[in-house]
Amino acid sequence: MFLSVFDVFKIGIGPSSSHTMGPMTAANRFLDEILAGDWPRPRQATVAALKVSLHGSLAFTGVGHGTGRAVVLGLCGLAPDSVDPDRTDATIAAVEAEGLVHPPGHPAYRFRPAHDLVYDRSNRLPGHANGLQFFALDADGTLLLRRIYYSIGGGFVVSEAELARGPAAAEAADVPYPFENAAQMLEMAASSGLSIAQMKRANEEARIGRKALDAGLDRIWEAMDGCIRRGLATDGQLPGDLRVNRRARAIHTQLEQQWQRNELGPFAGNDWLGVYAMAVNEENAAGGRVVTAPTNGAAGVIPAVLKHHATFATGATRASIRDMLLTAAAIGGIIKHNASISGAEVGCQGEVGSASAMAAAALCAAMGGTPAQVENAAEIALEHHLGMTCDPVAGLVQIPCIERNAFGAVKAVTAASLALKGDGTHKVSLDVCVETMRQTGHDMSERYKETSQAGLAVNVVAC
Repeated sequence: MFLSVFDVFKIGIGPSSSHTMGPMTAANRFLDEILAGDWPRPRQATVAALKVSLHGSLAFTGVGHGTGRAVVLGLCGLAPDSVDPDRTDATIAAVEAEGLVHPPGHPAYRFRPAHDLVYDRSNRLPGHANGLQFFALDADGTLLLRRIYYSIGGGFVVSEAELARGPAAAEAADVPYPFENAAQMLEMAASSGLSIAQMKRANEEARIGRKALDAGLDRIWEAMDGCIRRGLATDGQLPGDLRVNRRARAIHTQLEQQWQRNELGPFAGNDWLGVYAMAVNEENAAGGRVVTAPTNGAAGVIPAVLKHHATFATGATRASIRDMLLTAAAIGGIIKHNASISGAEVGCQGEVGSASAMAAAALCAAMGGTPAQVENAAEIALEHHLGMTCDPVAGLVQIPCIERNAFGAVKAVTAASLALKGDGTHKVSLDVCVETMRQTGHDMSERYKETSQAGLAVNVVAC
């Protein structure tokens, strides 16, 4: 099994990796299929119009998560990693006014969002909770091409055919340390004498080389750090009917003042972790530039722990940040491969829970932990998120998501500290915890998995 660090950490826009970034990518893929022309069609038939239907969680919370907007942007040919968040409103307004999309390299296609984008809450597609159908029609409305895609969490998108085929079996052959689970990871670490970050680095360098890897890791950290800085510098109200006010800037100002007065109270560590995480998720809720870590809804946990380490830890370096990202990605890959990082599939235990486990492992490694201690740290953090539901109020990634990232960061530090004080031996393995998370998600009611049909979503007045 090989999942690149750049698959786990993807630069994109908020508010959701599965509901925003994934659908935008799916729209790009559909345009590519149209352009390739490798599909049966009547002679001389040409695509003139597009339609899209959203299913499952995408239908229930797509409005609050910006899914419809993402589809429009994607059909305009825009991609999550390059779209300018400051220009999205103007782009969408132009499509709504004209009733056309103009993707580069294509003719104009008729697409009227109010008519041609359907939130289908009645028909769940069989492959995954986040399903999309795309339709290409000729000028008379005859269907020429239909494709189904699934947004499976963390910005990952698979077609209906790819989902049916399952993971590529050949991936394990071309990297030196192809661990599929934590037990294999620890066995390979013991036999090689390498740390988890070193094994992950060897796998990545086998694909892209050291220079490209380091440049990519630096780009990921710069995007994370930039998101924190924007969040700490911005106030005002977040979009949506909840009218939630940003708090990170005001909290950061208080912390800075206390720091200048040398007032380091008992909550200082938690306060700084919390404000960094909230800054990221306020940016995410506003549709700003974020990094999936491993998802947008959980995007604040890992950056908060890395920022806290870079700011306050003695001896923190660019190299240690790279190692933290590599360690986190190794743990995230194991969780995704054996369970899920999708809130629509397993609840928030798969999002903030996974992020907390990844951050705990990263910090433990940076503080000198052995591979066994790193695995222990990840297990502790994930174990204490088991059963966490995904019940966003009004379908917005704001309540409880923003504060939940702060708690995920604090739990990650606590887990790393506990693991470092032991010798790595423990009763519950990370693999057992990941499998438990998968089973718990399977048993969890769909109402608690990013549909806003239960929990806080129905007990908090949204206006």
